[in-house]
Amino acid sequence: MANTTTSICTGKVRMSYVHVWQPKSINGSDAKYSVSLIIPKTDKETLNKIKAAIDAAKQEGLSKFGGKIPANLKTPLRDGDMDRPDDEAYVNSYFINANSATKPGVVDRNRQPIFDTTEFYSGCYGRVTLNFYAYNSNGNRGIACGLQNIQKLADGEPLGGRRRAEDDFDVWEDDDDFLS
Repeated sequence: MANTTTSICTGKVRMSYVHVWQPKSINGSDAKYSVSLIIPKTDKETLNKIKAAIDAAKQEGLSKFGGKIPANLKTPLRDGDMDRPDDEAYVNSYFINANSATKPGVVDRNRQPIFDTTEFYSGCYGRVTLNFYAYNSNGNRGIACGLQNIQKLADGEPLGGRRRAEDDFDVWEDDDDFLS
């Protein structure tokens, strides 16, 4: 990871809206890899890193803002209780949507690459490296969050209403041959 104040590694966060295997286009925009990171409000260390990186990105982006930080500058850190009040996964949490035009690396706890797309999903837990940067495009000015790499730490209840197949079935014990 780069040694700048705009690049960080999170603590343990929950993944949502996972699009790290195939890029996805939103509202006709260029397709990107993305994930929403759900950060518990109790994780002060990660939240402080994010806030410091956002502040550093504001300073680095002064030239994009005409030398002065706008009062209405958009920032990526959002309050789940305010912005997603009907989504139980976001209760008592902040969240950040991170994206990248480049596919992120995804590794397990032991830093071994994960290639099985079913192993990393919305609902699992991990750490993420992020970089924050200023933008000024079509009258929109703010700080964006770039997705770098992901380390899966633990499984979690899948989000999005879909259940895992292994949770739906018991082991089939009947040894009758249905073809006879």
